[in-house]
Amino acid sequence: MLTLIKNADIYAPASIGVGNLLLGGGKVLYAGRELPGIDSAWLGDTLDLQGAPVIPGLIDCHVHVTGGGGEDGFSTQAPPVQLSRFTRHGVTSVVGLLGTDDETRSTAGLIARTRALREEGLSAWCWTGGYHVPPTTLTGTVRGDIVNIDCVIGLGELAISDHRSSQPGFDELARLASEAHVAGLLSRKAGVVHLHLGDGERGLSLVRRLLRETELPPRVFHPTHVNRRKDLFEEALELSRHHSVIDVTAFPVEEGENAWSAADAWERYHSDACPPENLTISSDGGGCLPVFDAGGALVKMDFATSAGLPDSLRELITRGHGLETVLPSMTSNVSRLLKLHGKGRIEKGYAADLVCLDEDHRVRHVMAGGNWMVQDGSPVVKGMFED
Repeated sequence: MLTLIKNADIYAPASIGVGNLLLGGGKVLYAGRELPGIDSAWLGDTLDLQGAPVIPGLIDCHVHVTGGGGEDGFSTQAPPVQLSRFTRHGVTSVVGLLGTDDETRSTAGLIARTRALREEGLSAWCWTGGYHVPPTTLTGTVRGDIVNIDCVIGLGELAISDHRSSQPGFDELARLASEAHVAGLLSRKAGVVHLHLGDGERGLSLVRRLLRETELPPRVFHPTHVNRRKDLFEEALELSRHHSVIDVTAFPVEEGENAWSAADAWERYHSDACPPENLTISSDGGGCLPVFDAGGALVKMDFATSAGLPDSLRELITRGHGLETVLPSMTSNVSRLLKLHGKGRIEKGYAADLVCLDEDHRVRHVMAGGNWMVQDGSPVVKGMFED
């Protein structure tokens, strides 16, 4: 059966204007101003949005799907993230990863959780490895995981400039990046190294040296959390001008903190005339947000969710920015870098991953793969072990 969405203000993410969408087989069959003529016998569902916005499903490329944390003992390990913790925030595609704890959490467990989310209706992939070197893998090598495991698209989140990292050197990081790059070529996958940036003063110096002294292309390196320090963000801006895609984290920032919120970072990025296609925003969802003192002791713990994406989107709209300019950083820019084919756009032949917003640009309805997951703000599909 087909689904017809009428009178939608369509952002694909470019603005199409008020039009209509015909969906079937989990894909977009038509997106345009005309109302397609369809025999009612084929029509299973019709929704009239009366001019409300429709956007592509958001892509969250940095999510601790198995749960993050653990920096203050085993009791601080966060639980796995349930399906509706994504969909209710408009996220229809995720890329899962391991963080600080890549010892008690494994690549095998990460792949299993990724596949579980797929079974429940989400589009899901994952990075192999974690913070540390040598990286935890399933096949024994980064190259083997990317080439031979369907849902593995790259290496991440490998930590640098952080007291919790393995302090990888130039040669180690060059070798791992080359493994990811070649694996991507062999498998038509992203082959990207998703780099966790800590608070260390070295910042992105190692990445700059790799781009200067090796033949590795800039797209291989995808540094995240670059808005955690203002001077680190300035480094990242320069990197983006040399064809690397940088990732901003939608975490809470307190007044006076030496960091930029995702909305502030987005504005500064565009005001500096950096390439708009080289910016992505992710949430660190499912992960803990620890704060350490100068001695490395934990002083505070927060928890991230994918709500950071729609919250940042709404904040930027409130500041006067158009949906069509903000959306690419959470949709099409991500899908292009990570080679998530058929994702990140509302276009004929693309996945029917859609988010309908209300008049305040809050998430109202969510469709993933042609199936309604959220209606009127409430999940209608939940994970196996949700209440």
